[in-house]
Amino acid sequence: MTTRTLEDYEDRAGAVIGSHQTASSRRRILIAGTIGTAIEWYDFFIYGLIAPLVFDQLFFPKFDQLAATIAVFATFAVGFLARPLGGIVFGHFGDRLGRKSVLLCTLLMMGLATMSIGLLPTYGSAGAIATIALVALRFIQGFALGGESTAAILMAVETSPGHRRGFSAAVIQAAGPVGVVLASFAALTISRLPEADLLSRGWRVPFLVSAVLVALGVYMRLRIEESTTFREAPEAAAVPAIEALKSHWRSIIIVLFAEMAQTSYFYLTAIFTISFATRQLGVQKDVITQAVLLANLVGLVAMPLIGAWSDRIGRKRIFLAGVVLAAVSMFAFYNAIATRDPLLVTAAVVLAAGVIHPLMFSTEGSYFPELFPTRIRFTGVSIGKQFGTVLGGGIAPLVATSLFAQTGTAYAITGYYVVLALAAVIALGFARETGKSRLAS
Repeated sequence: MTTRTLEDYEDRAGAVIGSHQTASSRRRILIAGTIGTAIEWYDFFIYGLIAPLVFDQLFFPKFDQLAATIAVFATFAVGFLARPLGGIVFGHFGDRLGRKSVLLCTLLMMGLATMSIGLLPTYGSAGAIATIALVALRFIQGFALGGESTAAILMAVETSPGHRRGFSAAVIQAAGPVGVVLASFAALTISRLPEADLLSRGWRVPFLVSAVLVALGVYMRLRIEESTTFREAPEAAAVPAIEALKSHWRSIIIVLFAEMAQTSYFYLTAIFTISFATRQLGVQKDVITQAVLLANLVGLVAMPLIGAWSDRIGRKRIFLAGVVLAAVSMFAFYNAIATRDPLLVTAAVVLAAGVIHPLMFSTEGSYFPELFPTRIRFTGVSIGKQFGTVLGGGIAPLVATSLFAQTGTAYAITGYYVVLALAAVIALGFARETGKSRLAS
């Protein structure tokens, strides 16, 4: 009797210790994923925020202003064109070998590319070689982000209790705005430099700062464990992409169109707006960069709350609400920007990028992975998400600039987004709700 009681006590104690270790591991994974993702997005977005301010003069000086702006956004789009390739490559190894190794590789690759941009000679000193090198490094950034943007989310989703997957994934998603906030602070700081200082050395500093951030991220990620869900899942197929496309093509299409609507809305109301507002409408640089900064501060607070909300009422209805509100808001967004009134400009950007966009962005972190089984989850999410990003946000600034150049009105840009939103609504109509379901193996 006494022996059995003692054994029972020891078993219970072991269970508590194991549970504590598991909870501790989950916290480390969430913290490491959040920090690393913030660094990756800082690296990726610092280009998008600084390039419209100075790269037209530094790397495309022989073009007229509008053509140079198009060239800058074309280079910006190269990073997105690389993301599907990165998603497929890293998805393959993530499903075959594990998530942790991908997280380390992508962070190092992104950091090195970002630092190298900060060390590039300009067109004035190296000619076309400088422009080619910029494009190549932008491609590497996109390739790395193609793996990072899925791996960190999967680690959070696969290690969280079922009733907190939405919240955990949204915390990782909120790291995106953290990275944009850091990048916005950097862009805001250098935008206030005298023009000569900005064009000579000032623009390089935010890229070189990445070295310190990447070292921190690598240290954090070396200390995490592999996803238990991944370790216990059936072995992936020799080529996960083939199985994903063959057996789960419907989910891939749903993710594709949903991602197109989500990413294009953010890049039209944030990244494209920086150039459009300053170059075409005469809005002061610091007004629009401050607006983007404030929007991301609002967004990073809103996202975990929306993620927790999705754990209660489901993912699909929140995402759909975000798409519909985004389409409706576009009819007034550019009119507000055109007023040049700092208060209206700030309000428009904050409402769009800080409130409406998080309804989609925070929810997709848990929604997309839940549509796929573990053995091909990385690959399935990556294919739909990365191609959707290219066809949405990746080309949105370029398309918007071209539409405005041809029509001279922002209403063409609004129509462009409404078409993307309509496609997303139709695709999501065929999607199932996943908030209360278990992860398939």
